[in-house]
Amino acid sequence: TNIGSILASVNPYKPIPGLYSGDAIDLYRQHRLGELPPHIFATANECYCCLWKRHDSQCVLISGESGAGKTESTKLLLKFLSAMSQTSLGAPASEKSTHVEEAILES
Repeated sequence: TNIGSILASVNPYKPIPGLYSGDAIDLYRQHRLGELPPHIFATANECYCCLWKRHDSQCVLISGESGAGKTESTKLLLKFLSAMSQTSLGAPASEKSTHVEEAILES
């Protein structure tokens, strides 16, 4: 759920098909925070938009207990931001991948 610009999420401890797919990236990049159901991509998109439109530095705090999914959430956030940074190349964000993106996500 969203609490303002805060996303409170629960690790389901199982994969949910399509939840973090390229199609989900494309969907959330086209909408503002609150227009679609709560999602880490909505939070990432808000951060990205504020960075470019307001020229404000951004910070995302991901916290939780051990095993809560902090590392996976970080990877998903970076996946979205990496896809957004590639949109200027002309292809849908879901189809773009670069060596830089892969290196960041692997780290």
